[in-house]
Amino acid sequence: MSEQFLVLVPDAAVFCRRRTSRALLTVHVAFVKASPAALSTVGYAMRFLDMKQNVLILCTGNSCRSQMAEGFLRSLAGDRFDVYSAGTEPKGEVHPLAVQVMAEIGVDISEQRPKGLHVYLGRLPVRYLIVVCSSANESCPRFFPGLSERLHWPFDDPAEFKGTPEDRLAEFRHVRDEIRARLTEWACGLPVPAA
Repeated sequence: MSEQFLVLVPDAAVFCRRRTSRALLTVHVAFVKASPAALSTVGYAMRFLDMKQNVLILCTGNSCRSQMAEGFLRSLAGDRFDVYSAGTEPKGEVHPLAVQVMAEIGVDISEQRPKGLHVYLGRLPVRYLIVVCSSANESCPRFFPGLSERLHWPFDDPAEFKGTPEDRLAEFRHVRDEIRARLTEWACGLPVPAA
């Protein structure tokens, strides 16, 4: 897997590609006149590839699935990603059972709060958009500034599960474990930036 982008500056077109997980960078110059501006742009492009990328995790209420996913990804790969979550129709608080089941495995999401999509839309360049429910996938805009990859992983909403308190807790644990497995697989499959 490689990342590509085109950098345009006056009198220059620089094509950059990141190759391999060790982030070997090859710069192919299509047309560059020797100038300080062109050389500084190449340096900027190389630094850009090593910056932390923004990940936005989206669901409808931003109270369960996206909050758990935000906590997991921060815990798993916070050194590689700046992680955010939002909802298309945010609830008033993070679901207490989501906080409880995450605390059981050592991930504290008790300080996280539901946020609306408007907080980030047009204000945050999102590299990866992960939509964790079908309802949000249908109502979410298709384009974000900087978006490289849009993923749709519809997990069941544990807050909608009906049953005894023990059954509801078991459902939250089940969805938590599904989210953790999917995020771990995804994060491990991405190239790691050079140190």
